[in-house]
This record gives sequence, structure tokens and C-alpha cells, in this order.
Amino acid sequence: MLEGQEGIEWEQWRALAAAAEDAGLDAFFRSDHYRSILRGEPAGSLDAWATLAALAVTTTRIRLGTLVSPVTFRPGSVLAKNAATVDHISGGRVELGIGAGWYQAEHETYSFPFPSTRERFDELERQLGEVHRHWAEKSDAWPKPLQQPRPRIIIGGSARPRGVELAVRYADEYNTTFASVDQARERRRAVDRAAHDAGRDPLTFSVMTGCVVGRDANEAVDRLARWRRITGQQGRPTFTGTVDEVVEHLRAYEAVGVERAMLQHLDHEDIEMVGVLGELAAALRG
Repeated sequence: MLEGQEGIEWEQWRALAAAAEDAGLDAFFRSDHYRSILRGEPAGSLDAWATLAALAVTTTRIRLGTLVSPVTFRPGSVLAKNAATVDHISGGRVELGIGAGWYQAEHETYSFPFPSTRERFDELERQLGEVHRHWAEKSDAWPKPLQQPRPRIIIGGSARPRGVELAVRYADEYNTTFASVDQARERRRAVDRAAHDAGRDPLTFSVMTGCVVGRDANEAVDRLARWRRITGQQGRPTFTGTVDEVVEHLRAYEAVGVERAMLQHLDHEDIEMVGVLGELAAALRG
């Protein structure tokens, strides 16, 4: 999972996506922000959906998605059309992560309205319904996505009631961010309870959190030092260490119901670590 707003340039996007595909990773997600959060100016973002459309041409296998597109950026019909377009270009590999939006500064910079939290969640609910209608119901909205009955929809958060309720109604996956093992366990239980009460199958449960991985301890230490320079923090990402150490940590999350991990790679200049993540994925599958 890449944070595009931190100044990732087009040739870096191409190299990162190619590395992810070569490494055997399952999916390639990017944020949908316009203004830098960590690095500051002149870092910024190429548009998420335009980038994914281009990467759909340069890749052949890996799934592509946003984590997540805010409903404050685009009308629901435009978001549905963007995702359907990438689905066609990619041959049916798109996933839509969608959220209410939170970063007020980018809304001010790009003249997007930034209403109250309640109003943004009302718009999220409205757009989820609109995306469903455009993809599956409206007889005059063509072409439909290639994936049937529709591409996967991901909604995330910390398992608060309204977000969970919307996920249970509209989504295939619930993604929680920067959660400890105990938090992941409790959030998974909350999502499962809501799905059960609604009479539907459980949602896929995933976590998005930071990572710094090395093939050996020295490599991990070097990468952590770079991560600290980029973030200005003295701590460490959730998953930090050698491949074997991070595999063990991921197994602990798997044991409490986490089915997919979106590993946030903040040092996007470090293309080589994407290959290390491929080794991590292979060890997990083994």
C-alpha cells in the first residue's frame, strides 16, 4: 500500500507496480489523497484513479485499488465510472476502497467542500448506494464492470457503529488501520456480530498498517532509520524486523481473524523492499 500524496512520480509508480507484480504480491493499493501529509511541499499526488488506469496497462495480474477514495472528491457516478473504467482496462482486477474523507487541509487547497462528519457519512451512504445502482441496477448506465456481480468494495475504520453498518449493507471487506492484535480481535468481532445480525455472510477482515522489513537484522535497522527520517517519528511501524520476525507477527494477527494485510510502504524510493515483501508473502503461504 503506497501513499501517493508523498510525491510518488510516474516512473516510480511504474517501477513499484512492476516490482509488486514480479514479487508475487496479491494486490497493489494506493491512497487517494491530493496533498502531502508527511513530507510536505513540494510533495503531492498524481490522481489516484488516473494512476490506476495507467497501471492497469503496465501490469497483467496484480489487483489494483484505492485505500480509500473519499466521497468529498468526486460525485458517486464519477467514482463508479472511474472504477468501472479501470476494471475494463485491467481485465477485471479493480477493487474500490471508499470512505468519508478526513484530511481538511487538502480540501481547502483544492477547493473541495468539507462538511461535518455526520454530513460526510451521509454522503458516503448515498454514494455507496449510487455505486451499487450504476454497477448493477441502472439500465441506462453502461458499460457495466467486467467483474460480476460487481468489483469488491472495501470500507474501513475502527469498527464504530455507523461505519460497520454501512460495510455490512454495501461492502465485501472491512479494513481497519494501525490496530494492535487485541484491537484487531475486538474489531473483527464487532463486524462479525453486525453481519450475523443482518443475516449475511461475514465480511473479509483486513488491516492496513506500516511495515519495515529486511532480509536480515542490519537491513531492517537501515530501513527503520530511513522510515524515521521520513516520518519524523522515533517509534517503529507495526510490522518491523526481518522476514521471519514479521511473518511471526502476522501470524498473530491471522490467529485473531485478520485475512489480509495491506502493508504501508512509506519509503517509496526503496523499490527493493517490495521484493522483500514478496519473500514475506511466500513465507506466509508456505
